[in-house]
Amino acid sequence: MKCIAVANQKGGVGKTTTAINLGAALSESGKKVLVVDLDPQGNASTGLGIEMARRSVTTYDLLFGSAAIGDLVQTSDTERLFVIPATSDLSSADLDMVGHQRRSFLLRDALRQRELTRLGFDYILIDCPPSLNLLTVNAMVAADSVLVPLQSEFFALEGLSQLMLTIRSVRAEANPALRIEGIIMTMYDGRNRLAQQVHADARDTLGDLVFETVIPRTVRVSEAPSYSQPVLSYDSGSKGSIAYRALARELEQR
Repeated sequence: MKCIAVANQKGGVGKTTTAINLGAALSESGKKVLVVDLDPQGNASTGLGIEMARRSVTTYDLLFGSAAIGDLVQTSDTERLFVIPATSDLSSADLDMVGHQRRSFLLRDALRQRELTRLGFDYILIDCPPSLNLLTVNAMVAADSVLVPLQSEFFALEGLSQLMLTIRSVRAEANPALRIEGIIMTMYDGRNRLAQQVHADARDTLGDLVFETVIPRTVRVSEAPSYSQPVLSYDSGSKGSIAYRALARELEQR
């Protein structure tokens, strides 16, 4: 079982979209995937069709051990793709963790439960909140690697150094095996010279950390969440679907 934190403290970079659609692409290739929604906005849960009525137990209960794993894991409409949903209750988790002796290890301890191991997931994708708070630190401590979506726009690289410092700190203090899975360029418009320049700068700066696959800016990718579907279900033949399948293949090859 491989655990990947999808993280970037900058909002609006396609983080949740990547978690949803990468999960769908991996499941389409035959893998059993669990998406852990660690964002209080709960967008990954909504994007995978988990209505509020089905969120009586959430990642908050996962962190603080107040529910059985079997009650937490929800099926999505996509075969082999499962979700532990989130609600706004998670917004108070940082405060609730502060006094906890193992506050940085709560998610790791929860994901190592024998009951979860028996469910036989090939991948766990953790959709992190758009900040470097205790929730994101918990995700990095629990994960094998960090996947960083990077928007192909001005200032895209500016916040990356702080994220890298956080990863280095987590590696030094809590999870020495943590590595960077890679940087995935999102919302890419090949006709836009600025997007081309950002892409080139990312490759010059980060080298092989940048995935060959780029995720294009398309209407279909933007529309799919409003129908509570991954783009692979909403429009299987779209450019976005093709790109996320390519990302899943590249991820597995790595």
